[in-house]
Amino acid sequence: MDRTGAKPVAGRRSFGIGLVVAALIAFADLSSKWVMETVFMEPPRVIPVLPFFNIVLVFNRGISFGLLGDVGPWGPIILSALAVAIVGLLLVWLRRTERSGEAFGIAMIVGGASGNIVDRLHDGAVTDFLDFYADHYHWPAFNGADIFITLGVACLIISSIGFGKNRT
Repeated sequence: MDRTGAKPVAGRRSFGIGLVVAALIAFADLSSKWVMETVFMEPPRVIPVLPFFNIVLVFNRGISFGLLGDVGPWGPIILSALAVAIVGLLLVWLRRTERSGEAFGIAMIVGGASGNIVDRLHDGAVTDFLDFYADHYHWPAFNGADIFITLGVACLIISSIGFGKNRT
């Protein structure tokens, strides 16, 4: 900020770009879930892709790894409200940041979380379809939003340790 308290133009540009990135990620996530549900998984089945990877159809009513999946009929609303509050805080952070790596990380988290929020409110659960495994041990199924959220957190960590100090 300058002496008048005005936000630098670069910060506003990062916010706008961050919103566009988040919207594109949410759109891509929701599109991939729709394609999986209506094209590949009609009828639901397991599609082997590689010796360690399947396409499946799982509806996760909880959060990561199915935690809190049994919170009852209010679960989707409670979990969505919590996610909306977190996205709101992340948007405030995005508005204030001037670091491009940090802005990109926040945008990825916001986009992924937004895709999962819309999915949860629409279906009462988050649609997961990526199934990685070794022998009979399966990692919990996940989706594109989860990938973007994870990558966003990685960007924030990298940015915080000094690799993302460039200004936009």
